[in-house]
Amino acid sequence: MRSSLHFVSVAAIAAMLAAVPGSAQKTSGPKERYEMDVATASGFAAMAAGGGGMGSALGMMLGGGPDSKVAHTLDLRLGSNQAPTSPPVRADHYFEPQTKLGKSVPLLGPEPGKWAPREETSDTMPDGFERPKGRMLLFWGCGAKAGPGQPVIIDFAKLAAGQMPPNLFTSTVPRIREVTTGNSKSYAGWPNSKSSKQPPKDSSLLGAHRIAGNVGPDISFTLAQDYMPALNASTAQQADGSILIRWNQLAPATGYVAWAFGGMDRGGAGGDMVWWTSSSAREFGGGLWDWLPPSVVANLVTKKIVMPPTQTSCQIPAEVKKASGEMLMGNLNAFGPEANFAYPPKPAGNAVWNIDWTAKVRFRSHTMLMIGADFGGMGAAGGAGDASAPAEKPRKKKCKGPLGIPLPDGAC
Repeated sequence: MRSSLHFVSVAAIAAMLAAVPGSAQKTSGPKERYEMDVATASGFAAMAAGGGGMGSALGMMLGGGPDSKVAHTLDLRLGSNQAPTSPPVRADHYFEPQTKLGKSVPLLGPEPGKWAPREETSDTMPDGFERPKGRMLLFWGCGAKAGPGQPVIIDFAKLAAGQMPPNLFTSTVPRIREVTTGNSKSYAGWPNSKSSKQPPKDSSLLGAHRIAGNVGPDISFTLAQDYMPALNASTAQQADGSILIRWNQLAPATGYVAWAFGGMDRGGAGGDMVWWTSSSAREFGGGLWDWLPPSVVANLVTKKIVMPPTQTSCQIPAEVKKASGEMLMGNLNAFGPEANFAYPPKPAGNAVWNIDWTAKVRFRSHTMLMIGADFGGMGAAGGAGDASAPAEKPRKKKCKGPLGIPLPDGAC
């Protein structure tokens, strides 16, 4: 059965609670909601960085590059319960000069036949998805050896055409979106078909931000939180056959989650692919690929679904490496803080709070490593790479990654 948990609107939940009889303070609105997702990508992830969620996480596998590479990405969404004063829906996000995106970037509404935001769910597959022909072996948990009951085996040959494996993706950790096309009378987003250039790695978000459009009042706030630092991760083969992942502790991080894919060259030929996650329970995909509120992360840490912010290492079990063959693709996600704004300010006492707009800025940092592959010493097991190692000439053969996603030249 497909997951029934899609996007959760925190604003909608808050509004419902505020309307319950006996609540201390009633609220109305907001008329407009703004959401700004801020990411720092490093390693191979920086080569194809853009957006969040599972689709973009798999999309990262399309690139390759030096472990030292860092990229910054933004994803902007504006939702309103009002129609535009003059269609179509449009808005601009105005930045300080240090953001290095020019004076502003344009947020656009859906354009029939040109561009439309993809309403993803916890189990949405990326563009280019191809149903594998073989099996998928699921492992979970940090440790030298896999836990009891592992692996769980999904045989794609036994599924009906077009059917997704039941319970493959987590329903415990939904992806959370404050602003979607589905909960907005008017919607505008960036990047879009007319503007998509992301900020350079030496940019900064500190300072004043203003969003002005034709679906409501201007939104203005000042950010005191900048991009999260980059994750620097390394891997090393252990004598017992496991793989040790180490990373630098990030002060803003609220928790970490790691996952890895193996056997990427076998799926199209009917062989076994492998998917491992650091969670102590069988929890794959969903919000674990994405941004999550600090309160949600703290709860997941207590359940050992997410690693605590003090943890800086995790072992991929030996059984995972053995089943994966020569190469694994490893990913590490560091959840970060949030900044929340609302206007007008909350009134004192029990006066009704008529909210014009809210804004939420979410932060995370993520990286990707090639474990066991030699890309001229970059991203291989054992660390950040050896600059003296000769670069391996890319192969012309295209190979397929997990769930049919094409891998870069030289990945197989």
